[in-house]
Amino acid sequence: MLAILGQRGAMDDIIAAIEAALERKGLSASAASLKAIGNPSLIKNLKNRPTDRERAHPIDNLRALADVLALEFYFGPPRAVEATTQINGERFATVPRYAATAAAGNGLVNPEDQPVDHLAVSLDWLMQNGIRPEECMLITARGDSMAPAISDGDLVMLDRRKTAITSGKIYVYNDPEDGTRVKRIDVVPDTALIVRNDNPDQERFPL
Repeated sequence: MLAILGQRGAMDDIIAAIEAALERKGLSASAASLKAIGNPSLIKNLKNRPTDRERAHPIDNLRALADVLALEFYFGPPRAVEATTQINGERFATVPRYAATAAAGNGLVNPEDQPVDHLAVSLDWLMQNGIRPEECMLITARGDSMAPAISDGDLVMLDRRKTAITSGKIYVYNDPEDGTRVKRIDVVPDTALIVRNDNPDQERFPL
């Protein structure tokens, strides 16, 4: 968790969380900074703030860094995520599964309904990836356009907090004409978003 706290010493907590995440992700400070905002000195500048007054850093920079390090970006006192169940010493959280579908091929419109059931997911895995179970949902992918990453019938977990687009990642989005779709999105800065399929069969899946 990357918590931004309204008290003295908060930046030390942030830096400690960043350093732990860097080790976990196997990234150097400069590499993570460069990937987050295109500037290799972000983390270095965070550490070298003036002693008399903490330097203000753009929130967008910290949010981008949190995404790179798979940390939660959260403003307020630290929150504990409690396990909903425990099996053989391992903690699990439940994530709701909906009957809705996302098209990895032809578009399908999702129905708005209550979850059909809940699936148990390792809480430690969720926390390591900066995912809060209460912000997630599971839906089914239909079609083969995203194979081999996502095959027809696979369950897809959506993190509804992740609304900023990172180039090269897979997203689920609503298309006004084709319904709900799951695709990989490339970002051309200040120009365009390119939606593409993973399936190499370009005759069947030309996107």
